[in-house]
Amino acid sequence: MSTDQLVLFTIILPLLGALGVALTGHRPNLREGVTITTALLTFVAVFQLYPEVAGGARPGMVLAEPLPGLTIALEVEPLGMVFGLLASFLWIVTSVYAIGYMRGHHEENQTRFFLFFAISIASAIGVAFAANMFTLFLFYEILTLCTFPLVTHAGTDKAKRAGRVYLGILLGTSVLFQLLAIIWTWQITGTLDFKPGGVFDSSISATVLGILFALYVFGVGKAALMPFHRWLPAAMVAPTPVSALLHAVAVVKAGVFTVLKVTIYLFGLETLANSGVNEILAYVAGATILLASLIAMTKDNLKARLAYSTVSQLSYIVLGAMLATPLAIAGSAMHIVMHAFGKITLFFCAGAIMVASHKTEISQMRGLGRTMPITMAAFMIGALSIIGLPPLGGMWSKWYIALGTLESGQIALLAVLMISSLLNIAYLLPIPVRAFYTPKDGDAGSAEPVEIKEAPWTSVGALVLTAIGCLLLFLFPDPLYNLLSTIDLRR
Repeated sequence: MSTDQLVLFTIILPLLGALGVALTGHRPNLREGVTITTALLTFVAVFQLYPEVAGGARPGMVLAEPLPGLTIALEVEPLGMVFGLLASFLWIVTSVYAIGYMRGHHEENQTRFFLFFAISIASAIGVAFAANMFTLFLFYEILTLCTFPLVTHAGTDKAKRAGRVYLGILLGTSVLFQLLAIIWTWQITGTLDFKPGGVFDSSISATVLGILFALYVFGVGKAALMPFHRWLPAAMVAPTPVSALLHAVAVVKAGVFTVLKVTIYLFGLETLANSGVNEILAYVAGATILLASLIAMTKDNLKARLAYSTVSQLSYIVLGAMLATPLAIAGSAMHIVMHAFGKITLFFCAGAIMVASHKTEISQMRGLGRTMPITMAAFMIGALSIIGLPPLGGMWSKWYIALGTLESGQIALLAVLMISSLLNIAYLLPIPVRAFYTPKDGDAGSAEPVEIKEAPWTSVGALVLTAIGCLLLFLFPDPLYNLLSTIDLRR
C-alpha cells in the first residue's frame, strides 16, 4: 500500500470497525475486542504517516471532482498530522475507559454507542486530512450528524432537548455562516485549496476579507466561541465517554482545528493581520475566556463546571490564531494536544466518581480522596495541566500563546491570560482540595480504616494513562513542537 493510499485507509479503518461492532453487537466481549483492535490499527496507520510528513512530504489523493476545480481530496500536513495522531490515540484510551464505564453504569444501547463513536473518529480524521475547505466542510458536517445519537444516548427528554440545541447551533452556524463563506471564497478566488500564505491576493479589500473571516470563525460552532457556546454545556447530559469525545478527542478539537486551518491556509498570517478583523476577534476570544471561567466558578455540577472550562480553554486556541504570529500559532496548535490530555483526564475522573460513588455535585465530594485516591490524584494532575503549571504539558502551550501576545504587542490580551489562569485555579483546585483535605460529614477525627472504592480497573487505568500523558508532554515537548515548526507560515 502506498503512502497516499494509506491516508484514505486511515478513514476507512474506523468505518470497517463500525461495521464489525454492528455485526458483533450481541456478543459484548467480541464487540469491545473489535473496537479496541480497530482503534489500535487506526493509530498505527496514522502513525505510519508521521515520518513522511515530518520529513516534508505531503501524502494525499483526490477522491472525486464534483465540479471542475472543486475536489474532494485528502492531504496530510503537520497540523493535520497532529490532530490525526491525537484523535486516533485518544480513541484507544477512551474505548478502554468506556468498557468499564458503560458496564459499571449499566448503560443501554452500548452497541450503538461504540458504532457511532467509530464513525465519529473516521469523520475527525477526515477533517484532519482534508486538502481543501470543501472536503473539510463535508467531514465537519458528518461529524456533527454522527455525534448527535451519542449526545441523545440516554433517550430522556433532557437528552432530546440537548440534542436539539446541539444540532441547532452546530448546523445553524455552519450552514448560515461557514457555507456562505465557502461559496464566497470560491466565487472570489476560484479555489478552496489550502495553500501556504492563503488564497486571497492584494486586490481584495480589507472589508471583504474581514467579513469573510468573521463568517468563517463564527461559522465554526464547534469552537464554542461566545455566543455560540450553549451546545457544549447542554451536551453534558450524555455519558462521560461521549463528553470525552466532545471535549478532547474529536468535536471541539475539530472546531478549533478548522479555525487554525482557515487562518493559516486560506487567509495567511500577513493577509489576516492587514485586514484588522483578527484583532477584533482576538478580543471576542479574550472575553469568552474570562466570561466562561466566571460562569464555571458558579457551577456545582462537576461536568457543567468542566464544560464551561472547555469553552474558556478553546478560546485560548482561537486567541492564538487571531494573534496571527508564528509563536501564537505554535502555542494554539500545542494547546489542542495539551488541553485534550488535561481535559480528558478530568472527564474520565468525573465519570469514575459517578460510577464508584454516584456523586455528580462538587459539594458532595468532601473526603472523596480517601476512598478514591487514584482518581482524585489524577484529577489534580489534569487540573494543574489545564491551569498551565509545571511540570505538566499545559504550561508549554500557554507559554507560547503568551509570547504571541508580546510578539503582536497585545499587552491587554496578555493580562487576560494571566487573569484567566487565576480563575482556572479558583474553579479547579478547590475540587481536589475538598476531596483530600476535607473530611466527610460526620467523619471528622475518625480513625476508622477507609475502604478504597475506585471505578472499574479499565476506567482507572485509562485516566492514569492520560494523567501520565500530561506529565510526559511537559518533559518531552520537542517532538510536538518540532513537527509544528514545519508548518509553512509563509507571510
